[in-house]
Amino acid sequence: MTNQLVDAYGAALRAIERGTPKSLLKRASLEAEELDPVPDVSEEALRDYVKNSSPNDGLMVSLHIALAWWDNATRELNDWTNNTPDKSYERRALVVVALGLDSSTEALFEEKFPVEIEGGPVIIASDWKPWYTPDVQRSHNFYWQHYMDFLASHRNWKSDAISSLDIASTRVVERLADPSRRESGQTKGLVVGYVQSGKTANFTGVIAKAIDAGYRLVIVLTGTTNMLREQTQRRLDMELVGRENLLTGSESDTDYADDDDWNNDRFVCHGVRPADVRVPAIHRMTTRHFDYRRLQQGLPALQFERADRTKALWNPVNLFPSNARLIVVKKNSPVLSNLLKDLKKSSDDLSDIPALIIDDESDQASINTTNPKKWHEENKKRTAINRHLSELLKMLPRAQYVGYTATPFANVFVDPEDAEDIFPSDYLISLDRPRGYMGVEDFHDLDPSIPATERTYANSKEKAHIRLPSSVNEETELQLALDSFVLSGAIKLYREAKGLGPFKHHTMLVHETMRTAAQSQRAKDLRELWARSGYLSTGALRRLRDRFENDFLPVMDAVDFDDPRPRTFDEVKQYIAVVARRIAPNGDPVIVVNSDKDAETEQLDFDSRSVWRIVVGGNKLARGFTVEGLTITYYSRNAGHAEALMQMGRWFGFRLGYRDLVRLYVPASVRDAFRAAGLDEMNFRDELRQYAVMYDGRPNLRPADIPPLVMRHGLRPTAANKMYNARLVERRTPNKEPSSGYPLLTDTMALERNLKAFTPLIKNVSKQPKTLQARVKGVTRRFEARTGEFDHGTVLEVLRTLEWSDPERFAPDLVWIEGLPDTILQKWYVVFPQGKGDKYSLDCEPGFTIHGRLVDSSGIRGNSEPVHRIVVDELTKDWELTASLIVYPVMNKDRDVAETADLTPVMAIRIHLPESAAPADRRPLVYKVVSPDKPNYALVDRPE
Repeated sequence: MTNQLVDAYGAALRAIERGTPKSLLKRASLEAEELDPVPDVSEEALRDYVKNSSPNDGLMVSLHIALAWWDNATRELNDWTNNTPDKSYERRALVVVALGLDSSTEALFEEKFPVEIEGGPVIIASDWKPWYTPDVQRSHNFYWQHYMDFLASHRNWKSDAISSLDIASTRVVERLADPSRRESGQTKGLVVGYVQSGKTANFTGVIAKAIDAGYRLVIVLTGTTNMLREQTQRRLDMELVGRENLLTGSESDTDYADDDDWNNDRFVCHGVRPADVRVPAIHRMTTRHFDYRRLQQGLPALQFERADRTKALWNPVNLFPSNARLIVVKKNSPVLSNLLKDLKKSSDDLSDIPALIIDDESDQASINTTNPKKWHEENKKRTAINRHLSELLKMLPRAQYVGYTATPFANVFVDPEDAEDIFPSDYLISLDRPRGYMGVEDFHDLDPSIPATERTYANSKEKAHIRLPSSVNEETELQLALDSFVLSGAIKLYREAKGLGPFKHHTMLVHETMRTAAQSQRAKDLRELWARSGYLSTGALRRLRDRFENDFLPVMDAVDFDDPRPRTFDEVKQYIAVVARRIAPNGDPVIVVNSDKDAETEQLDFDSRSVWRIVVGGNKLARGFTVEGLTITYYSRNAGHAEALMQMGRWFGFRLGYRDLVRLYVPASVRDAFRAAGLDEMNFRDELRQYAVMYDGRPNLRPADIPPLVMRHGLRPTAANKMYNARLVERRTPNKEPSSGYPLLTDTMALERNLKAFTPLIKNVSKQPKTLQARVKGVTRRFEARTGEFDHGTVLEVLRTLEWSDPERFAPDLVWIEGLPDTILQKWYVVFPQGKGDKYSLDCEPGFTIHGRLVDSSGIRGNSEPVHRIVVDELTKDWELTASLIVYPVMNKDRDVAETADLTPVMAIRIHLPESAAPADRRPLVYKVVSPDKPNYALVDRPE
């Protein structure tokens, strides 16, 4: 009877999905009458089923996705919402009533399928005309529905992850132009994800929905390597195109005949030939092993079918029966040139073709590198690609461009070469951090208020996952990393035996430098060290037992992800030899992956076989390519700062079943660089979220307004003859932490003047530190600080006196603060934290010692510590007419700490203004256009 209940409610949900919520019980009862025997589909039976079922159960997934869709339904397109806010309890209550369910079921739904009040994609957009209505989504969903089913059944995605993908991909598709509209038109947008966070899943969902909705030419631009192009092609073939579209004859007549996933039915199966159900087929113009080749399949392959030759392709009569073309190409000038030549020779009217261009890794010229020479060298290649992109967009007036990137500081915001062609003038969508994702917050202690001596595996992410070089020689350190790789593999096999997994891939990444000769030498050293390690004998067991008992076991217990974990080394010892044979089946544990073809004796192919190997990485792994099963990462002491950032975050990603086993062996400089870059990105995402609000039905921020915000984070146009058109003149936000804009640490005179500006505050705060504490969410937070209260005029004069490396850094904030009347702001609460974990101290004034942090010489990232912000904000939240100012010094760590007495610190600041200071018009940002005759331009020529 349970299966029949599932059938009845499943059919009822399908009848009302993506539309007005209607009586679910009534529809389920009607469906039940067709079954024999008739199941009990009462509301009580439904509640019992929901209480006792797994979140991954089919009906549970359907319920979760349906509720999430109704929770997020836009008011403009859905009258039934009664103008209730999306993602609100009011909306959920409205939905439950409309479904004809009672309060008990509502409470159960909230427990099992909670309303996602916070989060969701951050959208910065210009005005747009809605067309992707619930009716369109419901009536054209063949590929999207099968993609969802594939993620649930083959990828083991949970319902909340699928619903999040559904919402995020819809937010992209709805901002494309209507493919069936008479007028041609383009949109250009940017989707910002996280490193290794599932951007491919998002654009696969976008492609599925776009093809369902009528887009008939899809061009996916991958990175610059064959490895990444082939990985992307296979992913799309496996998860979207499907068996029916891939088979052109017999089962062996496919480029996946030797693929384990193909032979084990792990490619999506649509169940029918698309043409048999009047659904467009997907014809591939590229294959797994072949990039686009001119005339490979003949020009007719680029000609679209028309039911009525007298009408244009975009006409619904022709559009929906016609088949789609999929082209997956690497960003290579000759390849794109071939595609452009074939399109030009096509007999089809290109102006009629609704096209979608997906640009993966769209910020290909990385701004994370600190080496300008490398940036400009990469930009030379990028310029050629941009010319082809520009020509492609001109040839296809109905083309929609969607760039994907892992950094909010995307290249199009800082490089005029990109901004003139592919600037996201219509929208920017910043995706949520996915559940189960390991990112910067999972590897770094972003709240360093816990003293180093008190950090444990439980309260310190860095202590749990990062291993810094010790004073011993490098070979000993590499041996520890190698032992960790073998031991973590044995724990994975133990977990497989307990029902978790399987773990198809298990990898270790070793990064030396970008130079191929050094990588070859490192590979040789690793092979020799492996041979001496004795993993197939008893000699290694003593080392591995020590690693297990003093590292892996305490970390597994401390972080506790509920995965099966052995209690003793003897439980995993039996798997050591198995792991060693998997890693080095022919005695060689290493694969070298770089641009040196001589080094590529063995391809890194995660698709067709299991990979348990040590990967020595080069340029080919610099961005985009996913190193599957990555568990141990080792950075040599020789790896430079800039090179490390070019490889940013290969260890970030989804580590289902082995999050507690991930280890990074990195120098402190690399750790600090990643932490700083991660903090910058987090702060910028938070800033975008703060501005992604609508006022009077219109967006407060447009994509063209973003460049000045990027500039605030230290980036500006690379071309000397260009400047941003939008100028930020007033920033009316309560929280301000502009400290990264202070003069560089080498400007001693400016530092001394800035320090002197704080003298009125330093001389008048409490002589003895006080304990500041507040109880937040049931936890008492506290820290030591010197404090004082000052009138508005005194603090305002300090703020006016400060000098900045960029004069515009703090100017818009100061304009607003200066304009606040005494009915809003009269006094300031000033706090000088005196933390136990501070790195140095020096006497600043008689009786006053400064305690501060050390930073590198490239500039200041004066991010205040969370405990300081939390406590001060909580203490002052009810104080009338009062703002708070946290002052904390930072100093150049490139100088010897013993020499700090001769250095001048930078007094970094964090400001919080009262909520009553919010402007009456609710606009947090006020802009002025530099060139009024070009209001929609992001960049303009700099005056002579």
